[in-house]
Amino acid sequence: MATAAPNIKQEPVDDGDFEGRIVLLCQEHTEGINDAIIKAALPLSDSVQRVTALNNLLKTGRITVFQKKGTSDQPVLLYRLKDEATTAGPVKGADHQEKLVYQIISEAGNKGVWIREIRMRSNLGVPQLNKLVKNMESKKLIKAVKSVAAAKKKVYMLFDLEPDSTITGGAWYNDNKFDHEFADVLNQQCLRYLESKSASAKERHTDPLAQQNGALATADEVHRHITELGISTIKLTVNDIKDVLNTLIYDGKIKEITRVAAAGSTEEGQKLYRLLKPLIPTTGLMRVPCGVCPVIDQCQDEGAISPATCVYLKDWLNGIL
Repeated sequence: MATAAPNIKQEPVDDGDFEGRIVLLCQEHTEGINDAIIKAALPLSDSVQRVTALNNLLKTGRITVFQKKGTSDQPVLLYRLKDEATTAGPVKGADHQEKLVYQIISEAGNKGVWIREIRMRSNLGVPQLNKLVKNMESKKLIKAVKSVAAAKKKVYMLFDLEPDSTITGGAWYNDNKFDHEFADVLNQQCLRYLESKSASAKERHTDPLAQQNGALATADEVHRHITELGISTIKLTVNDIKDVLNTLIYDGKIKEITRVAAAGSTEEGQKLYRLLKPLIPTTGLMRVPCGVCPVIDQCQDEGAISPATCVYLKDWLNGIL
């Protein structure tokens, strides 16, 4: 006669123990865990206990939830540990979908994320996502920022972040439009500063090499000069001034020189700038637009390209008359 299998008493597991074990699972599976993994690791748990433990961890901000396409293209909920920097996030008490959208936007940083990318990563429908985004905007958790790269394109980022210059255009854009007048003023003032450096060096030195060295200036020096002038209502950075100096280089008005670092130094060579003046005067032909025109061989009377319709020639003539 077969003996009955002995009944093994199973001790109840506290909800706090479930939470601790789920945290350990998340540490082992950094890419995220789903309910199947949790169920396999906690065979004594029922669905109510697992949901309770997960909700407690979500409310305390220890884990985060996100969706991912499964093998059958159906969205699967995954859980993973939350970064310490975002553990105390402002979306405590929100539902899973709102936490998911907030996390996607948070990961984009100050460059923002397009609504289409949020929809693709969250697998949420358009009406549901739009409702969540509007709700989060009303709570000042996120904000929409227009990108200068596309006038009709908006990106979303956390409310307290300053948009990256690639989104706003930096100092050169005002209301998503390039500020030509402001850029021209800075261009002229940077050039005048280098001209004054060159003139001062010629007064102090008679040696040509000493004159060239005395005319050199760093981007920091030019930035300091522009700041002292007070011509800008916004705070300009050294990189902004470098952008202006680069345009002067492309125009052939100044020259960039790299000062070689000392032997054994790990630092990069310092960038210096000075006024560029030709050793000999340019020929007359090079001073008119025709002398540097890339399509001069196609220029002819009554043609598509002709002196009568050339805007460059017209501007040049207006400047000398």
